[in-house]
Amino acid sequence: MASATKPDAPRIDHVGVAVESIAAALPLYVDDLGCEASEVFDVPAEKVRAVMVSTGESRIELLEATRPDSPIARFITKRGEGIHHIAMKVGDVEAAVTRLRASGRRLVTEDVQSGGAGGYRYIFVHPKSAGGVLLELIEE
Repeated sequence: MASATKPDAPRIDHVGVAVESIAAALPLYVDDLGCEASEVFDVPAEKVRAVMVSTGESRIELLEATRPDSPIARFITKRGEGIHHIAMKVGDVEAAVTRLRASGRRLVTEDVQSGGAGGYRYIFVHPKSAGGVLLELIEE
């Protein structure tokens, strides 16, 4: 039995996938599966190049490192290509951060960041506070 979702509950916006090469990974989604993709864009603050692949109500974000010291480069070196994070859209990221801190959750950074893929505000919840999953909260 499915439960009803609260109208203001967060929803999955995208799943971030770390890849060695967007050019090599994109044909699976576009050519083989028939998805549409955004233009490739850079996110300088995160030292990545990204593309959003539409999959209906949510998206897949392919992430390629632009520098060897980027979080994506470190992730691939340690774990290989694969799911990097799950992003959830929230109505008010500052209010979400306040609730997370009040409940003792660990955040990757102290402050909400600006200029994420698509220009949104975002913060990452540390995997040790989210069941082993890097969770990104975004607010457009």
